[in-house]
Amino acid sequence: MSHPTIGRTVLYRLSEQDARHIQSMRPRNGHQGNGVREGDVYPAVVVRTFAGNPAGVCNLKVLLDGEDTHWATSRHEGDQPGTWSWPERV
Repeated sequence: MSHPTIGRTVLYRLSEQDARHIQSMRPRNGHQGNGVREGDVYPAVVVRTFAGNPAGVCNLKVLLDGEDTHWATSRHEGDQPGTWSWPERV
């Protein structure tokens, strides 16, 4: 099992709370972008890891389909909304 390291790209699945936050912040910040909803998957860059963390918890900068990003903090590896996963190897 690989552990996330700073700078690696992973896939992040938005939670309902993430989607609500993004939609509420876009008008305030003057950003435009396509709609988001729970379960949407976006690439994310690992921006922080935690020493001695066996669960793969990390902070992510999620690259949205628009002018903005989303900061997802303390997220675990998984396949449910609000978690990250490794991209499929091709």
